[in-house]
Amino acid sequence: MSAQPLRLGIAGLGTVGIGVVKIVQRHPALLAARAGRTIEIGAICARDRSRPRDADLSAYAWEDDPVALARRDDVDLVVEVMGGADGPAKAATEAALAAGKDVVTANKAMLAHHGNALAEAAEAAGRVIRFEAAVAGGIPVVKALTEGLAGNEIRRVMGVMNGTCNYILTRMESAGLPYDTVFEEARQLGYLEADPSLDVGGIDAGHKLALLAAIAFGTRVSFDDVRLQGIERISIDDIRRAGDMGFRIKLLGVAQMTGRGLEQRMSPCLVPADSPLGQLQGGTNMVVVEGDSVGQIVLRGAGAGEGPTASAVMADVIEIARGTRLSTFGQPAATLAAVQPAAVAAPAPYYLRMELLDKPGALAKVAAALGEAGISIDRMRQYGHETASAPVLIVTHRTTPDAIEHAIGAFAATGVVQGPPVALRIESV
Repeated sequence: MSAQPLRLGIAGLGTVGIGVVKIVQRHPALLAARAGRTIEIGAICARDRSRPRDADLSAYAWEDDPVALARRDDVDLVVEVMGGADGPAKAATEAALAAGKDVVTANKAMLAHHGNALAEAAEAAGRVIRFEAAVAGGIPVVKALTEGLAGNEIRRVMGVMNGTCNYILTRMESAGLPYDTVFEEARQLGYLEADPSLDVGGIDAGHKLALLAAIAFGTRVSFDDVRLQGIERISIDDIRRAGDMGFRIKLLGVAQMTGRGLEQRMSPCLVPADSPLGQLQGGTNMVVVEGDSVGQIVLRGAGAGEGPTASAVMADVIEIARGTRLSTFGQPAATLAAVQPAAVAAPAPYYLRMELLDKPGALAKVAAALGEAGISIDRMRQYGHETASAPVLIVTHRTTPDAIEHAIGAFAATGVVQGPPVALRIESV
């Protein structure tokens, strides 16, 4: 065992930061045995020194400025758990690297926007940045891609990467409640970010997908090329109708390299109800990785929370304490390829829901519009109604997003479709 302890500087004492403190305090012997050296806390930092916290912090030096924390002589590794794409988090990370310190971060937004530059800075300084906690909480998907599956050509990465969205969708289904009601319930339970659009708009999950895509496909991080669509328009009717046809709706991230380029999308999709993703309930996350040699790997677990996220932070800390040095995105930053974004998603079946006026020939007009767009119908279902319009569901054969958009544009000219139709991709899992 090394005589030199690894001394942590923890920047941020919110849920995750306090979770890290608790693990260090609770398991000193276990951590030392697994790391080959003791792990200690040298200094801590947060915006409010007087705020009550669920841990004894009296033994640690305090810094009000995270940059000053990063430069302290008694700090070997900076744990950045403040959050935010820019500002103090980015400044502290850059200061740590410049001062010859390694960095462990849970900050997906910072890496999604600045990961390429930070990876280059780390390598130039001979340091490492690790970020297991930034993607899917306690699920060790970053290590799975960079280590366990390093011998595979990755074909596809997909998953449910935002527990709040999965909670809302599964709660709507189980309780039969509309979106607005469950959204407010989630807000009162503290599940939503201060800016709820980060969750329900797919931005948070999109950050995570961009990071996984960079590792999986050896490309530079390209969050701006992630196609984002949130769950705000998903209705209880969609959830019920999809269920009737054997599907569940998930906010699903998918990244895959195609002949047209890198496809990255985060959007509501239908998945088979009996698939692992279809059975995922509540705030749990799931990531599915497909490799050419290993086949399909399914990783499931808590995607957020004090314990799971702090567990992921400590996994990176122990890796560094052992002397393991990995490039930020699994290979040297200079070898990461520039992204050629795929302009069109790969073909897939689609779910369409629309309200048709109860007129003779209405279905024929819709079918004709689909046919003119080159879309064939796999299944169709019409529901009973007591009004002048009837809900109609259509599942198409494989088609492209452009063809779906063309057909929806043509529906307006038929004079029989009321309101905007709902179109959701059906993802094969």
